[in-house]
Amino acid sequence: MNVFRLPDLGEGLQEAEISAWHVTPGATVAVDQPLLEVETAKALVDIPSPRAGKIVRTFGDPGDVLKVGDPLVEFGFEGEATAEASADAGTVVGRVEKSAKVTREKTTIVRRASTAGVKATPAVRALARKLDVDLTVVTPTGPNDTITAADVKRVARIFRELGPLERLRGVRRTMARSMAQAHAEVAPVTILDDADVAAWWPAKRELMLRLIRAIAAACRAEPALNAWFDSHALGRRLLDKIDLGIAVDTPDGLFVPVLRDVGRRTPEDLSAGLERLRRDVERRTIPPEEMRGYTFTLSNFGTFGGRYANPIVQPPTVAILGAGKIRNAVVAAGGAPAVHPVLPLSLTFDHRAVTGGEATRFLAAAIRDLEQG
Repeated sequence: MNVFRLPDLGEGLQEAEISAWHVTPGATVAVDQPLLEVETAKALVDIPSPRAGKIVRTFGDPGDVLKVGDPLVEFGFEGEATAEASADAGTVVGRVEKSAKVTREKTTIVRRASTAGVKATPAVRALARKLDVDLTVVTPTGPNDTITAADVKRVARIFRELGPLERLRGVRRTMARSMAQAHAEVAPVTILDDADVAAWWPAKRELMLRLIRAIAAACRAEPALNAWFDSHALGRRLLDKIDLGIAVDTPDGLFVPVLRDVGRRTPEDLSAGLERLRRDVERRTIPPEEMRGYTFTLSNFGTFGGRYANPIVQPPTVAILGAGKIRNAVVAAGGAPAVHPVLPLSLTFDHRAVTGGEATRFLAAAIRDLEQG
C-alpha cells in the first residue's frame, strides 16, 4: 500500500480545501490522472496521481480543509491484501497507522478578541462556551456592566434565528488573515485629492492604463513608495522594478494578481496583460506565482462606485492608490468656472516607512500625469 499526501502547493500555500473528488475507492487510475480538485487562497487546483494503481481509500470530504502533508489517497495493487506497513509516494516518512476513521479538518478561524476585560462569572463564561457565544459581542445588562446568563441566552437565541455561521474559506479566509495582519502591523495614513481628467476623458476610456502610467511616473518622481518594509529589522528596500498588484473583486473574495514591470512596458502590452489577468482570475486558473511579490497596489474601486476610501496597505508593501468614480465637478479653468470630469484619488501609505512629504509628492506626480492629454 502507498499513501499519497497533500503535496507542497507553493510558497505561502500551506493548506487547501477539498472542492471535489474525481475518483472513488475501488477505481483504477493512471499516472498524472486528476485525483481531486482543491481550492487554495490563490486558485482551484487539480492534484494529479503520482502513480498508477487502485484507489483503496480517500481521505476527507468536499469542504474539508487539509494541510500540506495530510493524507489524500491510499493506493493498492490489484489483488493485494491490506498490509500493516505503508510505503510513501514521496511525501510520507515512517510508519502510517491505519484506521477506518477519517479525521475531518476544521476550517481555520480568525482568533476572537480577548474576553479578559469582559465582566462575567465563571458560570456565565461556561454557558457562553456551551452555547458557542462570543462574550465580546454580548451587551451586558447586569450590575456594573456584568454579562448575565440571560444576556448570553438572548444572543444565542438571536444566532439561532439568524441561522448557522458561514465559516470563511479559501480566498475569503486568506483575505481576513491578511487584513488582520495589516491592521495590527501597519501605521496607515490616507491623503485625498482630485485629478482633472478633462484632457482625455471620456474620449479615451482607458482609465486603468492611465492609472498604471501615472503610478509609474509617480514612482520615478518619489521612489520611496515603491518599497518593501521589514518590520522586524526596521528597514526598507527601495525597489527599481514596479510590480503592480491590482485588486480584483470577485464573488469568492479579493484577488490581487500582479502585473510585472509596469514602468517598462508598452500600453499595448499592458492592455494584453490586464486582459489575461482578468480572465485568469475569473476562471481561477491564475498561477500562484502571479499572486505574489507585488511592490505597489492599485484599487480601482470607482468601477463599482464611491468617491474616496481608506485603502489598506498590505505588508511588506508601503502604499496603495485607490481610484474612485469619475464625476463631473465645477472647477476653475482659465479663470472661469467650468464643468470638468474629476477623478478622486485616495493614497494610503505606511507612515513607518514613508514620510508625509514623500507621500504628497508621489500623489502630486500621479495627478500631473493624469491631467496630461
